[in-house]
Amino acid sequence: MRYLWLGIFFAVLIWSGIHPKDYFTWFLEIVPALIGFVLIVATYRSFPLTPLLYTLILIHMIILMVGGHYTYAEVPLFDWIKEVLHQSRNNFDKVGHFFQGFEPAILAREILIRKEIVTRRGVWLNYIVLSIVLAFSAFYELVEWWVALATGEGAEAFLGTQGYVWDTQSDMMWCLVGGITALLLLSRWHDRELEELRIMNEK
Repeated sequence: MRYLWLGIFFAVLIWSGIHPKDYFTWFLEIVPALIGFVLIVATYRSFPLTPLLYTLILIHMIILMVGGHYTYAEVPLFDWIKEVLHQSRNNFDKVGHFFQGFEPAILAREILIRKEIVTRRGVWLNYIVLSIVLAFSAFYELVEWWVALATGEGAEAFLGTQGYVWDTQSDMMWCLVGGITALLLLSRWHDRELEELRIMNEK
């Protein structure tokens, strides 16, 4: 499992870096994936995560690297979807923001439970998880704004607004939808893996 994860990560990273649309945009988009990789390696022995979470993190990293290669506004599959469904824009960035809530929701949930920050599972746990997800999304929108101010026109591909005036609010909404979806679909699966990990750590 570990070697398969690493193989997929590096294969997609190398592909992503071969003749991307723009190297500056590529770098901006993949930085979170690289930071995540460093954190995973650094904490692998001291705080190993559940297999579910490792898988979600890898999928999120792949989305970032695909977006970095093409830019979020020009991913070919979503250009095709735009034409077929008569959409006004390439919506790959919304997939990215959906997963910006989907994966971090499980990450936040895992840390809160395992560190016993929240001792009871239920409404309050879900509320705190979604608050963290939205805070993360808002911070990322601030980072995009700071990058845009610092680099001017060079950041337009990074922002991926495509002229949509409500892009920031829409991004945060999709992040919230992603977080809610993850909690609804994956909480029981996650609980089973957390229990298996607890038993394994006690041996």
